[in-house]
Amino acid sequence: MIHHVIRASFIKIDLLKVIWGGLFLVGYVTQPEAQAEDASTWVKKGKAALAAAKRLTPNNKPAKNVILFVGDGMGISTITAARIFQGQSKGMDGESNQLSFEKLPYVALSKTYSANQQTADSAPTMTAMVTGVKTNDGILSLNQSVLSDEEDNAKVQAAKLITILELAERSGLSTGIVSTARITHATPAATYSHTSNRDWEDNHQVPIGSQVKDIAAQLIDNFAEKHSGNGLEVALGGGRTNFLPNTLTDPEYPEMKGHRTDGRNLVEEFKQKFNAQYVWNSTQFNSIDAKKTQRLLGLFEPSHMQYEHDRGKDVAGEPSLTEMAEKAIDILAKNKKGYFLMVEAGRIDHAHHAGNAYRALSDAVALSDAVKRTLEKVDLENTLVIVTADHSHTFTIAGYPVRGNPILGKVVNPGSADFAKASDGKPYTTVSYGNGLGFHEHHSETEAPMVPRSGRVQDLTAIDTTNPNYHQEATVPLKSETHGAEDVAIFAGGPKAHLIQGAQEQSYIFYVMKEALGF
Repeated sequence: MIHHVIRASFIKIDLLKVIWGGLFLVGYVTQPEAQAEDASTWVKKGKAALAAAKRLTPNNKPAKNVILFVGDGMGISTITAARIFQGQSKGMDGESNQLSFEKLPYVALSKTYSANQQTADSAPTMTAMVTGVKTNDGILSLNQSVLSDEEDNAKVQAAKLITILELAERSGLSTGIVSTARITHATPAATYSHTSNRDWEDNHQVPIGSQVKDIAAQLIDNFAEKHSGNGLEVALGGGRTNFLPNTLTDPEYPEMKGHRTDGRNLVEEFKQKFNAQYVWNSTQFNSIDAKKTQRLLGLFEPSHMQYEHDRGKDVAGEPSLTEMAEKAIDILAKNKKGYFLMVEAGRIDHAHHAGNAYRALSDAVALSDAVKRTLEKVDLENTLVIVTADHSHTFTIAGYPVRGNPILGKVVNPGSADFAKASDGKPYTTVSYGNGLGFHEHHSETEAPMVPRSGRVQDLTAIDTTNPNYHQEATVPLKSETHGAEDVAIFAGGPKAHLIQGAQEQSYIFYVMKEALGF
């Protein structure tokens, strides 16, 4: 308790400084006291955790359903920071807080390198998870014999890998994908498409003359042409422009049109082909009765959906990740044979690329909320739930801040009445990036001007580093922060969840899901 007692005293000192000395400690805000702790606290916690672990019994029953949650870019440092961020946002002790999926009983590590890179992108990492085979960067659900940008469709078709979603389709299960990114973006696309370039999301992005089908078209065509399944029952996320012709005006943004140059309106095709419902705003989404809906396509933005922090400002309104996951489950669960559902918090990654920790952590908390609601709805006796990430980022937590210090704030050491100083005499934040944008204003994804610089350029004393639009400092100046190569966590509960153990290749996740479903 000593740190909390000390901290309470220097909060009073800082307030006096503001009043008498004019020292403005922006971003240094008070946090509530943690409950009193002593040695018995940790003894009780340790014994309780041990008792719970000893009660665990492997569930070897076959899984009827599998739900795979992916926090895009949600490395372990992001989980730690999001845990603290969530707790502090609720006025609780952040450090001892737990995100919903951290309470799942089984945990392992996932090695995220791809077939050709130490640090991978989302295409090969998600391919590994849903096919059981590692591949090259930029490739979606093809083996590593194909290199990025391969235009020969015969080579592409020969290298195809079957995905867990396609296996579920062949077995008569219902299937769904949910993402806050475009549903043609790498993570969701790997579940249903096969291409040599993850960026070929609509036909105008495919090189002229190539017969490789674009990703959006594959969502409509693949199941009828190549598989015995009957197509996705649910697809919810962003990416309208990839499904609409370039002659059609976007319903939400009159200044925008679709991207397709082949004249196809894939929204109408999906509706007619599958007798499906289509929604593009929250009012329409909320009106959908899951009990009466067999198929649902929801495209809520021309590109990615809004960050969770910005979602309430959207003109037409967007459902939350929790709401989309819940609706998807309600529709898919009507199939007595079961279902496979992939849910992605896609914009954690984008906020990290932009060096904007606030939005990254907000979206990680939104994923935790979605998992929490899912665990309330499903029965872990027959549903395997896995929560993991495709890769990490260069996001780091450093310094020696006192317990309770705002996770997005500047470091205050235990016993100190002022910000900790770096060797240049300037305060520094607890969280930062190994590379990236630095101090630029918030951008929608990764675009921002590169400003080469040596050393740090701002005195943070009077800067509110907890502001949602603040960009954390970066050591190496790049126009976009990069992924990290360290292992990511896998959390699991339900049938066969005990197989999630050890430090595994990322491709191992596929085999656990396949084993659980009995394929």
